[in-house]
Amino acid sequence: MSRPLKRALLEIRGNRFLNAITVATIALAILISSAFGLFFVNANRLMTLWQQGVRVMVYLQPQVAEDAVNDLRDRLETLPAVGKAVFISREAGLARLREQLQHQRSLIANLKTNPLPHAFEVQLRPEIRDWAAVAQLADAIQKLPGVDEVEYGQGWLERLAAILRLFKLTGLGMCGLFFLATVLIVANTTRLVLYGRREEIEIMRLVGASEGFIRTPLYLEGMLQGLMGAAAGLAGLLAGHLYLSAQIAPGLLPGRFEVRFFSPALAAAILGASMLAGWLGSYLSLRQQLKT
Repeated sequence: MSRPLKRALLEIRGNRFLNAITVATIALAILISSAFGLFFVNANRLMTLWQQGVRVMVYLQPQVAEDAVNDLRDRLETLPAVGKAVFISREAGLARLREQLQHQRSLIANLKTNPLPHAFEVQLRPEIRDWAAVAQLADAIQKLPGVDEVEYGQGWLERLAAILRLFKLTGLGMCGLFFLATVLIVANTTRLVLYGRREEIEIMRLVGASEGFIRTPLYLEGMLQGLMGAAAGLAGLLAGHLYLSAQIAPGLLPGRFEVRFFSPALAAAILGASMLAGWLGSYLSLRQQLKT
């Protein structure tokens, strides 16, 4: 172990209380900002999963002829974003509705005529993952002859996407604020350490110690504070993630969806960003204090 790192560890041990408060504050900042990031990561994956399961329902006009239906199927399947178009007759649609409402049969028990139109269930190609592309496809289908209405749940999906965009911007803003807070916390801690060691630093300068010899352990101390705080924050977030994942009912989320934690690369990036904030806090404090 290099001498500057040993000196940094000795300084952390010598100022346990001050460093413990600094690490705990950084851990809380990392915990809150990472919780926002983890929510957004999983919400974005859930939106992607929902989008992969989107079916565009194309309802036909009542007077459409059988030949027009076949022609419309051919036109639908030639569209670039369409994988398959499945025709659903009025009778098949009513049978499906009865099956879906088998526990509320009274809602359709008194129907004398079939109110449903003929329809196509359009399945998208797997590579279509952009909501704008789905909306563009719906507009193109709406212009085809014989089409009465196109439905793909655009209302609530667009509102949900807008909420997620707002949540993302809020999370990014909070990450920026917490990064700045970490820098200021480490800077204040370093300033207090320098104040307590001012006579020692003066003696080291008198005996010819270089600025690098004085500064390097303090830089490492700030980076270690950032690393320990981020590790503690991520550990707390992981514990909360494991607890909440165990409490989620099996049928609450889609079958293929699993709530995940940060990938190793993303967790390492969070640790690195916290260490950078610790170094930057030490740098700013040293730049100001050692001049005097």
